[in-house]
Amino acid sequence: MKRLLTIIAAVLALAMLAAPAMAKDWKTVRVGTEGAYPPFNRVDENGQLQGFDIDIANALCKEMGVQCDFVVQDWDGLIPGLLAKKYDCIIASMSMTPERKQRVDFTDKYYQTPAKFVAAKGSNFEISKAGLKGKIVGVQGGTTHENFVTDKFGDVVDIKPYKTLDEACSDLAIGRVDLVLGDSVAFVEFLGSPDGKGYGFTGPGYTDVAYFGEGIGIAVRKENPELTEMLSKAIAAIRADGTYKTINAKYFDFDIYGD
Repeated sequence: MKRLLTIIAAVLALAMLAAPAMAKDWKTVRVGTEGAYPPFNRVDENGQLQGFDIDIANALCKEMGVQCDFVVQDWDGLIPGLLAKKYDCIIASMSMTPERKQRVDFTDKYYQTPAKFVAAKGSNFEISKAGLKGKIVGVQGGTTHENFVTDKFGDVVDIKPYKTLDEACSDLAIGRVDLVLGDSVAFVEFLGSPDGKGYGFTGPGYTDVAYFGEGIGIAVRKENPELTEMLSKAIAAIRADGTYKTINAKYFDFDIYGD
């Protein structure tokens, strides 16, 4: 009898190990974001998070029936922070690149816009190796934009990485760099400000999948596929019921979702 009980206990233990882990019952979702990338995410003068990403995150949490808790993290620490379980997902205008997909999972996209160069009006830069030779190009460091400039023009330009795109634009306005590359929509505030009055887009828009991925998505740890699915379904739901359109109109006068 004793031996039989031992065998039964061993079988039960093996069955428990083989059984799939129960999906987490999500009541709170901790959202990592940068807080320094207007108009998508920023910390205002009262210390409150604002922006398109923040409004989208709150709408998604409402749709899923969960509480949203935000964690502000510098850009280059966002994925390491997610993997270290400081938060459950990243909603910070993150491009879904092949390189990032090796480390984290992504939801369906929630917007897609091209990258563009900004320079002084009338500068008439030709966006080519010959046209940019010797120029200084500002970018936000650790981004797809830095990778793109490095690979395409790194042997002919001086690349200056900045902690934030705002800092790069500030140096553009005082002549420390000749051009800045970034997401075209992220330049909205700068180009509409007094400092940005004499500046505008130059050259084509860039959407190369190898650099910029398949749009902007929400990053989730690979061990939480149920959260990825919940968020993707919530994106579809707020697109369908008009919530997304309302948030879009608050920040932009065109459809940011893309094709």
